[in-house]
Amino acid sequence: MIKVLVTDDHSIIRKGLKQVLDDTNDMRVTGEAENGMQAIQMAREGDFDLVLLDITLPDKHGIDVLKQIKKNNPKQPVLILSMHPEEQYALRALKAGASGYLNKQSAPAQLVIAIRQVARGKKYISTQLAEELAEGLSEGYKELMHQTLSNREYQTLCLMASGKKLSEMAEIMSLSPKTVSVYRSRLMEKMKLKTNAEAIHYAISNHLID
Repeated sequence: MIKVLVTDDHSIIRKGLKQVLDDTNDMRVTGEAENGMQAIQMAREGDFDLVLLDITLPDKHGIDVLKQIKKNNPKQPVLILSMHPEEQYALRALKAGASGYLNKQSAPAQLVIAIRQVARGKKYISTQLAEELAEGLSEGYKELMHQTLSNREYQTLCLMASGKKLSEMAEIMSLSPKTVSVYRSRLMEKMKLKTNAEAIHYAISNHLID
């Protein structure tokens, strides 16, 4: 039996995931967390075969939660299940220690397959992402500018490109507008961008937003 810790701040999504997994013969949801700190504590104290983790959480960024879970227990398999498209976070999540990445729009059957694969100690990525990674390797991998950003800087870039105002970004990230401005300045400096328009153009060109 695969014991799963589900981490998502929406109770309806947790309930839906629990129903899908509990209806599957070889897996059960044995823990639910609604924020990052709760997930970190439960993963450390509980006995789970797999952590199912969202990226957008109210208190901590999902990638930071992933890193902390892996720091506490390097062998703990973590599968990211996110509303963000693979282009935005899959590679970043895998580099941070995730065993797989799945979009929330995926079919339940695909989720079950991914959980089984990750629980066996293997990696799970979609066919599309596998092809993109293979193409990148054949062309000679070159780190893109946005891959040098911290998770918060990257999140700021994506929100900027989505047309969010500073106050909206601060609310989504659970930070003060002043702190978000600092992240904006840092990412602009790292990426050698001068205006918001340049940042938005970069994000669209590199498929960082829907």
